Amino acid sequence: MMHENKTYDEIKVGDEASIKRVLTANDLYIFAHASGNLNPLHLPKNGDEAASQEIVAPSMWVGALISSVLGNVLPGAGTLYKSQSLKFLDRAHVGEQLTVKVRVRAKLPGNVVTFDTSVSRNGETLAEGIAEVLAPVRKVQLNDDLAPNVLVELHQHFDRLIEKARRMKPLRTAVVAPEEAHALAGAIMAAELGIIEPILVGDRRRIEEAAEASGCKLSGYEIVEASSAHEAAAKSVALINAGDADLLMKGHLHTDELLHEVVKKDGGLRGDRRLSHVFVMDVPGLEHLLLISDAAINIAPTLEEKVDITQNAIDLALALGMIKPRVGVLSAIETVTPKIPSTLDAAILSKMAERGQIRGGVVDGPLAMDNAIDMEAAKTKGITSLVAGQADILIVPNIEAGNMLAKELSFIAHADAAGIVLGARVPIVLTSRADSLRARMASCAAAALYADSRRRHTHMPEA
Repeated sequence: MMHENKTYDEIKVGDEASIKRVLTANDLYIFAHASGNLNPLHLPKNGDEAASQEIVAPSMWVGALISSVLGNVLPGAGTLYKSQSLKFLDRAHVGEQLTVKVRVRAKLPGNVVTFDTSVSRNGETLAEGIAEVLAPVRKVQLNDDLAPNVLVELHQHFDRLIEKARRMKPLRTAVVAPEEAHALAGAIMAAELGIIEPILVGDRRRIEEAAEASGCKLSGYEIVEASSAHEAAAKSVALINAGDADLLMKGHLHTDELLHEVVKKDGGLRGDRRLSHVFVMDVPGLEHLLLISDAAINIAPTLEEKVDITQNAIDLALALGMIKPRVGVLSAIETVTPKIPSTLDAAILSKMAERGQIRGGVVDGPLAMDNAIDMEAAKTKGITSLVAGQADILIVPNIEAGNMLAKELSFIAHADAAGIVLGARVPIVLTSRADSLRARMASCAAAALYADSRRRHTHMPEA
């Protein structure tokens, strides 16, 4: 949008202008970074909307709004401040709409103009004062998209996920070989939040060394001695089969070592579906959780395997609270062609969902990544779909595509990624050595919510 300024000669005493602005949590985060003012009275509680509404805006943020009217509207582009007096009468809170008003008080020699300035809320004045500026002498048009967009890195979706899991009874969790600081700390922190009740299965001496390195306390936690990662995996699976644990959590061992025990025909944890991995991602700027599958287990899944992968992901989305999750089946393009087999698989999965062979979500494909996740991209390509531009779940054609997508989101878009394996008789928390503690806790929360949902049979049948 273009704005045209008013020059000193055009300005008259009594001229006025105003804007309206809603105070958001992001405004306060950005101001904290720009000003260096980290007073907790002004910082919203990440993910806690109710508590954030009690946070007060810094008074200088409120006062700074006056400059947006002077610099953009009246006089507009080319204006320079000489002075500003301010008196603060009340506080602004997140979610409130503020009215910022300026009125020409006097014109002085040397292109100087003084203004009465105020910021109000529902007619109640929060701040008032007098501004003195150098008004522009030349006409200038201002485009309001000059400043680059700013992305605030929040992971509030994970915060809500963790808080939801905390309201449930903690689930007994066999933690396999937690013999490294991060692997142990993730389990202990999830326990301290009340999400899980860990059973630490591994070499006691190494677990104690990991506790010392991470600053964790082991008192009160059960330790099951195992001399090797292989033995720890076997004993953990045995705990599940005996009914002594509800979840399985990977510690400091290779995924293959853990899954080898899980998929055993005798004494394993096989379910009716194929095992598949789901990344649950909290992507800054995205208004919902994003699920990606399969990026860790199935290398080049067949159509039949993709049915299980898709159903597992939908079941998890339902357990996390999504209603009728939207599933985009990805390929390189959004049209069906025999030259790209993944487009055929995507079209068949979409039709299977229409016929009720995949349940609980809306499935569409093939979709390219851009038109699966971005509404404008979908509109540009003329795609009419209930999924395009707003997918909650992305089903990738193979492990390379999924792994690269998830890691690009993590290391370039600064997303947090939780990991969970489904299709076994219990969910498996599958974390990476590079995962943050928040991601490890979110993985535990996702697994706990899934296990609870299955137990209550509200969303899904037993796997």
